[in-house]
Amino acid sequence: MKLGFFTMPIHPLHRPLAETLREDREFCLIAEKLGFCEGYFGEHVTDGAETITSSLIFIAWLLEETRTIKLGSGTINLPNQHPARVAGEVAMLDHMAKGRYIMGISPGGLLSDAELFGNLDKNRTEMFVEAIDHILGIWSGEAPYKRVGQHWTITTERTYLPALGQGVMHKPYQTPHPPIVVTAVAPFSKGVTEAAARGWEPISANFLLPCWVKTHWPKYVEGCEKGGRPADPANWRVAKSIFVADDLATAKRYATEPGSPYYAYYNSLATKLVGNGRANLFKRDQSAPDSSVTVDSVLADLVIWGTPDKVADELAAFEEEIGEFGTLLYAGHDWADKGLAIRSLELMAEKVMPAVNAGRRSAAAE
Repeated sequence: MKLGFFTMPIHPLHRPLAETLREDREFCLIAEKLGFCEGYFGEHVTDGAETITSSLIFIAWLLEETRTIKLGSGTINLPNQHPARVAGEVAMLDHMAKGRYIMGISPGGLLSDAELFGNLDKNRTEMFVEAIDHILGIWSGEAPYKRVGQHWTITTERTYLPALGQGVMHKPYQTPHPPIVVTAVAPFSKGVTEAAARGWEPISANFLLPCWVKTHWPKYVEGCEKGGRPADPANWRVAKSIFVADDLATAKRYATEPGSPYYAYYNSLATKLVGNGRANLFKRDQSAPDSSVTVDSVLADLVIWGTPDKVADELAAFEEEIGEFGTLLYAGHDWADKGLAIRSLELMAEKVMPAVNAGRRSAAAE
């Protein structure tokens, strides 16, 4: 199992933006030094707690200070941007990254972003599909472009000057384009099937109950069969909120108590999702009232915390429940205590993952 990270991120509203942006940057730099293979950054424009408004700009900031880690948009919310702009910016970033960029895409889940960009009452899934079709069409096609869609029309026919390069868009560095991943949030996600059929890979969100994460694998298999390719568990990424400490009392306090960054994260996230009609994500029994979803219940269900041995055991049990997967994405959280946050990353890379993989090898040998 490989180790990466995924950060939205969510920070306390009172913290200065310049400070939290540098914290998230340092998080990535430390992760690379510890051997994390990849990292993803979320983006939202209208959320004071989720402070990265452009994952592409943030990744560009990191490229010259990293060397090995692959960096991904987690995700570009396609209905909120013109697809031609996304095609141009991603192609440029891919050349800057020279193969270290992974293109994460989604319809976008923050309703205030949708309102801001005028698509709150539109079919954003339909817009998402049209946008990526335009982007891939631009990259696979040649100028002058003429793409007519329901939501966007893209053309350079009237102004095309081939001798000067006017009207021509760059193609990505990677051929035919960067790897594409999609975040999977819904239980039994149809989006996973459609993505897999097109050759894309899933990331299962860290705010899903294990029983719902488990449903993504058969949908992925279904999509791979539809696309005529084998389904490989190595291509499945699963995000998880984890905190590791040298002693159990510290781990419990930092991961579960009111005022802790994990408590604040799930208070923010669960409140938004329940308010948007997504309480089902946190309920095993779909007939249970939404009021049954509390921050304490969500923390108990979704956060793995403890000493390295305890965390390794619980991760092994988590994989046994959902099935084999290829990359564990450590979910990024605010650094309420920088020392403890960095120590958790160190223990995760140096103690927990070796134990998890040793357990896997032992199980395979039996």
